[in-house]
Amino acid sequence: MTRRFTLTPAPARLGLAAALVAALAPALTLSLGARQSPTNPPAAPQRPNVLFVVFDDLNDWTGPTKGHPQALTPALDSIAARGTNFKSAHAQAALCNPSRASFLTGLRPTTTGIYALEPSFRTALANYPQLRDHVTLPGYFTQQGYHTINVGKIFHTLEPENRAREFQTWATTERAPRPEKRIAGGDQGGTLVDWGPFPDRDEDVGDYKLADLAIAQIKSAPRDKPFFLALGFSLPHVPVYAPQKWFDRIPAGKATLPPIKHGDRDDTPEFSWFLHWKLPEPRLSWYEKFHEEEPFVRAYLAGTTFVDAQLGRVLAALNEAGLDRNTIVVAFGDHGYHLGEQGVSGKNTLWERSTHVPLVIAGPGVPTRVVNDPVELLDLYPTLVELTKLPPRQGLEGESLVAQMNGQRRTRPAITTSNQGNDAVRTSDWRYIRYADGSSELYDRRKDPNEWTNLAKDPKYRGRIQELSAWLPKDERTAVPGSKSRALTRGPNGVWLWEGTPIVPGEAIK
Repeated sequence: MTRRFTLTPAPARLGLAAALVAALAPALTLSLGARQSPTNPPAAPQRPNVLFVVFDDLNDWTGPTKGHPQALTPALDSIAARGTNFKSAHAQAALCNPSRASFLTGLRPTTTGIYALEPSFRTALANYPQLRDHVTLPGYFTQQGYHTINVGKIFHTLEPENRAREFQTWATTERAPRPEKRIAGGDQGGTLVDWGPFPDRDEDVGDYKLADLAIAQIKSAPRDKPFFLALGFSLPHVPVYAPQKWFDRIPAGKATLPPIKHGDRDDTPEFSWFLHWKLPEPRLSWYEKFHEEEPFVRAYLAGTTFVDAQLGRVLAALNEAGLDRNTIVVAFGDHGYHLGEQGVSGKNTLWERSTHVPLVIAGPGVPTRVVNDPVELLDLYPTLVELTKLPPRQGLEGESLVAQMNGQRRTRPAITTSNQGNDAVRTSDWRYIRYADGSSELYDRRKDPNEWTNLAKDPKYRGRIQELSAWLPKDERTAVPGSKSRALTRGPNGVWLWEGTPIVPGEAIK
């Protein structure tokens, strides 16, 4: 059975919901164009400030990317409306540590060897003399005279002794509370992979507290130099908790499920299962067994709207401080997330739902435009350097997006890597995946946007595959020492290992 949703015009489907959310969180409906001038407006720094916002596990279920008909993200929408909306942005890895290491260093996972959740990027780069002293995006802004601030999760992990190399100020808050018992049904994950209404008040949610910290930093930032404020929100990463009122926007049983085709993976290589061999995130079969598909989709949408509201609060503070017109705002997800598509939940795949993320940029020098060509999060480092008119940074593997902001078409595709030898090439019309065992997938996204029909074995597409293969990484570094969680490696005698344990083909959890 296939379930489909139909996108309807925004006013018809969001009018009542938008009014409800506006009543719950007025900051969501702020108009950045109508800035209130403070009594004593601060002198604008010579260079623009940067507000760099990362959402954890946020896929394309947002207003700017229109990946779900019930997505409601007014704050992201407001940035897109006054800036550039990159509608086909893709992560370089569908996992937190390698993705963040990539866009913060401006280097691909195939260059750093960072594919798993460990080690930290500094520990990893220490293995290579030519990369050991590599300057990150925030580190470069520090060198150029910016006041740099970290709030929340920006790097996946970073040792305390290395923090001063990246940011001057680290603002932290206590870990978000969790309920004593699991809220969702089923028997997997405890409160680690959980979802539901919790806690009672917005103020008790971790992301609300992070927004408070960011607001305080905006108010106290020195006015004699520009700031680079990086804000890392947790939602909609599991556990997906938000107060009940955010769930009430979509009544129980009324969340629209994503398109699902049972048997979708019958024409995909067995190796595709190796990328997510054993994970805490359940399979679609588990959700169906415990009737949790709709509750989880509803929770993901509630968590996304809640965290967007926290972004709205931060944007309102920027506005009230009189800094909005001299601040570049960039907001994006670190990678995508499956909610049943291709039979899985979570990330760790090379399909669209894992790689596609929202990316919106607004501020001085950023025109109002929609860019449909695929771009990469890897491009953020050189883009922000160019937008702030800093000296060009050498040795980066991304390309500035300023040309696309000004209307130039992009010919380079987006590349995503999931452990060594597994890569996806995403062009405007095609997705090609090559796995480390030589098997592959090919999807015509014009005719098959859900990526249900693998064309790789059809002889008439050999020329297309050859063309797309030319973009695959030529040299891929082996996984750095210490790679552990979610690491797929080749062991002795060609045996594939998942987190160090031999994989037995045919025993995939499906």
